[in-house]
Amino acid sequence: MNSQLENNFKYHTPIEGQTEKYNKIREKAKELAYLIDKICPNSREKALANTKLEEVSMWANASIARN
Repeated sequence: MNSQLENNFKYHTPIEGQTEKYNKIREKAKELAYLIDKICPNSREKALANTKLEEVSMWANASIARN
């Protein structure tokens, strides 16, 4: 059994303090998303920036959940 794979593909019930950390990350990501939406022209690049920002938020929260 590979413990890293087991950890990466299981549900991680939030423990005390994690939910607040998740929310802080989401709020900052949302703040940047609004800035991007406001000052960047609609384009493929803007769409990619938003996609990457979503990825950043998800991976940052995964780091909290998994570790």
